[in-house]
Amino acid sequence: MQAHEIDYHIYGEEMQYVEIELDPQEVVVAEAGSFMMMDNGIKMETIFGDGSGQQSGMLGKLLNAGKRMLTGESLFMTAYQNQESGKKKVSFAAPYPGKIVAIDLMKYGGKFICQKDSFLCAAKGVSVGIEFSRKLGRGLFGGEGFIMQKIEGDGMAFVHSGGTLARKELQSGEVLKVDTGCIVGFTKDVDYDIEFIGGIKNTLFGGEGMFYATLRGPGVVYIQSLPFSRLAGRIIMASGMAGGKEEGSLLGGLGNLLDGDNRF
Repeated sequence: MQAHEIDYHIYGEEMQYVEIELDPQEVVVAEAGSFMMMDNGIKMETIFGDGSGQQSGMLGKLLNAGKRMLTGESLFMTAYQNQESGKKKVSFAAPYPGKIVAIDLMKYGGKFICQKDSFLCAAKGVSVGIEFSRKLGRGLFGGEGFIMQKIEGDGMAFVHSGGTLARKELQSGEVLKVDTGCIVGFTKDVDYDIEFIGGIKNTLFGGEGMFYATLRGPGVVYIQSLPFSRLAGRIIMASGMAGGKEEGSLLGGLGNLLDGDNRF
C-alpha cells in the first residue's frame, strides 16, 4: 500500500464538506483554496505537484507540477500532516453547491479520469496528473475533453460535482451520450469520444452546441446536473455584464456554437 490509509466522513447535502481523519504522521494533499478547518497539531505545507513521489528530483517535480497547469490547476498543492500522537481531523469544502464523491482507487483498478477543476483532495501517495486524449476531435470540439485529469494510485481521492450527481454503471458496449460539461469522471476502461449531433436545426437553433460526448462501457461514469460553467454563465447573463454569452444557439450568440454549455 503506497498511499496513506485515511478515514473520512462527508457532511451536508447541497453544500458539502469532507472531514479527513489522520493517524499520526498521515498526510492528505488538497488543491489550494479547498481548506476549511483543522485540529491543532496538523502541519500545513505547500508542495510542488501532488507529493506522490512519482517524480524524483527538482526537475522531475517541476515537470510534474507543470503538467498540472495544462488542466488549469496551480503549480502547487497543500499537504496536511498529523504531527501529534493521536488522531487529528482536517476538513475541505466543496467550492459550490453539489456533491463530493469519494473514489476508492483500489476498486477502480488504480486509475480514475475526471474533469479539470473537479479534484478536491486525496491521501498522500495518490498521483494527480493529466490524461491526454488520443483522438484529436475531443480536443477540437470537446470543450473540457482534450486534456483531463487522471488520478492514480491505491488510496482514497475526492472529487466534486455540481448540482445533483448521477452514477451510471455501463455494461460492455453500452453507450451513454452526455453533454461534455456534465461529465464528472469515469473509470479507466470507459471509452470516451465526441460525436456530432447532426441536423441543421439542431446545430443552429438547438441551444446545446454541435457536439456531445459518447461514453462506452464497461465501467462507471459520474454525471453532474449543474456544471459550474453553466451556473456562471447564467449568473453573467442575469447580471447584464458586458461580454456575457448565451448558451449554444445562433439566436443566443455565436460564441457557444461549438462549446455547448461548458465554456464562458
